[in-house]
Amino acid sequence: MKPIMRFLHTADWHLGKTLCNASLLEDQALALEELLAMAKDTKAQALVVAGDLYDRAVPPKEAVALLDGFLTRIIRDLKVAVLVIAGNHDGPERLAFGRSFLGEGGLHVAGLAEAEPEPVVIGDCAFHLLPYADPTAARFALDDPELRSHQDVVAAQLARAWACHPSNRRMVAVAHAFVRGGLGSESELGLAVGGTGEVDADLFEPCDYAALGHLHAPQQAGHSHVRYAGSLLKYSASEAGHVKAATLVELGERGPARTEPLPFSPRRDLRRVRGRFEDFLKGLPGNREDYLFLELTDEGPVLDAMARLRPLYPNVLGLSTAESLSADPGPEVERADPRRLDPEALFARFAQEVSGQELSEEEWAVFREVAGSAFTEGREP
Repeated sequence: MKPIMRFLHTADWHLGKTLCNASLLEDQALALEELLAMAKDTKAQALVVAGDLYDRAVPPKEAVALLDGFLTRIIRDLKVAVLVIAGNHDGPERLAFGRSFLGEGGLHVAGLAEAEPEPVVIGDCAFHLLPYADPTAARFALDDPELRSHQDVVAAQLARAWACHPSNRRMVAVAHAFVRGGLGSESELGLAVGGTGEVDADLFEPCDYAALGHLHAPQQAGHSHVRYAGSLLKYSASEAGHVKAATLVELGERGPARTEPLPFSPRRDLRRVRGRFEDFLKGLPGNREDYLFLELTDEGPVLDAMARLRPLYPNVLGLSTAESLSADPGPEVERADPRRLDPEALFARFAQEVSGQELSEEEWAVFREVAGSAFTEGREP
């Protein structure tokens, strides 16, 4: 069946992000070049960005300039409509600036939740843009004092979307939320505590497709047509195993959506590597300019390890010691919450994990002298 709608689903660009003080702007620019090529090659009619376009509410000017150039090329040159919602990292008011007239040119932005939203209709498909809103803000924006959780907010947004959904159109919902069952990573900011940030995937079940953002791993959430596109790049060590991709979505006049991942090919990958220091000095396979998080398995401490590795691997971002090879400090200490340990027990644990040896009497004497001075001055040691 010939598709009536073909679009690219992306999310979590986090333009302007830094990782361990390293700017990722050049890598993001290369990813956007790939995205332009994907849009052209697939003859996509639209590009969806499901939240977290920027990494922070007030993005750096370089990130704004990068986005400006990209939007000009994809909208003006390729005639592809762009649909964007605010995520929890974005500044919704700033993101939505000029939306009333920019929409006429092909840039459709939803920054704030609205009590009377209007879908973006492209051909026989209606896109409903559901920007992120915490329950407190949503109670005012949607004029509903009963909203207490993110589940309540998304349910209210979807109810309003269905109320204005045009007949005989396929329905695509674009949302930024933590849908229950999704696999997270270290990069995503928690939306709430105690489970109140989670949203049930069944809310999106009636949609023809739900384009989600927030979780950085490409995945489905509860239903095959409820999907996270994942982030543009790997944004933390916990994402090293991810395969980042845009999702090509095709909708026919009826039937399920067809999806296809279109992987990105970054110039610099992000990798976690475990091994001995001497093996790192001999050289790792792969691109030495990759972003690296290295884990040492040496039994003892390695002096000036980072300084000695940096000339070989200019983008090494992290260096840690494998905990599995640390001497066992004993089950009682191992399980203890560090915040509940007295200073001597905490320092003993630290020394054991770093050196694998117990402190000598001379070392304990130095510690007690320093700790005593700190307490006398009214400071924690």
